[in-house]
Amino acid sequence: MPAPAHIDPRLLRAFVAVAEELHFTRAATRLYVAQQALSRDVRRLERELGVELFVRTTRQVTPTADAERLLAHARRVLAAQDDLLAAFGQARPLLVDVNSPGLGTGRRVLHRARELAPDCELMARYESGLTGAAADLLSGRLDASFGRFAGLDPALRSGLEQQPVRLEPMAVVLPADHPLAALDEVPVAALAGEEVYAGAGNPRTREWTDLARRLFEGRGVRLAAPLPLAVGDEEFERIMTKTRNPVLAVVDFPAMPGTVRRPLADPVPLSPVSLVWRKGLVHPGLDALRRAAAELARAENWLDRPADGWIPASDDSVMTSGIDTR
Repeated sequence: MPAPAHIDPRLLRAFVAVAEELHFTRAATRLYVAQQALSRDVRRLERELGVELFVRTTRQVTPTADAERLLAHARRVLAAQDDLLAAFGQARPLLVDVNSPGLGTGRRVLHRARELAPDCELMARYESGLTGAAADLLSGRLDASFGRFAGLDPALRSGLEQQPVRLEPMAVVLPADHPLAALDEVPVAALAGEEVYAGAGNPRTREWTDLARRLFEGRGVRLAAPLPLAVGDEEFERIMTKTRNPVLAVVDFPAMPGTVRRPLADPVPLSPVSLVWRKGLVHPGLDALRRAAAELARAENWLDRPADGWIPASDDSVMTSGIDTR
């Protein structure tokens, strides 16, 4: 079959999103389009190229050899288009990882940034973990993310910039019939003897596991062994029911069936959240994100530290430097 004379860049953007997310729903959310429209675009590209790009099952999406071959070419074409638009004052879309559709901080900052800069295309991606996002930031596959900047390897931090956004109180997610579920808040000491899941074994969330390790050090709390990756409410509930391990979370963690979320206390552990981007990035969408983060932090006292608040000493300087006062 002869190669098509023209390929709509929108189709290539849809393909790249699916190839990187390996999940049509996440890719559609990232591009801010309906999943049906995204699937239609990918099928159209397959027809125009005369190849199958993905093997789809009910549980996974696997790229074919043709997809692997196309990916590098598609990225170069889209990068060239972005450069062309930027040269004539039209900014390319800004890709922002907000970690999870159910978690509040990054999602709220992104929502406010879209209000502040309605002419900018700010696209969301949902992949938990700043450690995993950092490699994509440095390579240019991602523009901005949220998370614990001090938990990154210094070699990664050297190529990134950050703006403190929030000291988010931490919580524990428990099976509804767990003995601690009856408490309004759970003292950290009450978790002694428990095995708490905090992302151990997930290479994308090492900064979160390190935060948990520092919090529980000397308190008799063990970190649970790695769990299967749970994507979505149903999978999370199934894993919780099977393992019955408490899960370290934040107070904005979404409610899950069969579980309760309880804030931690004595002390109140705080998850340090920064907006992170690669050094040298200039984009009106990034400016909007920074304004939105600063605005929300001021309005809701996100960076205020309670008297009994706890963060690792290594995070103190990070969360007091780079604060945007605009």
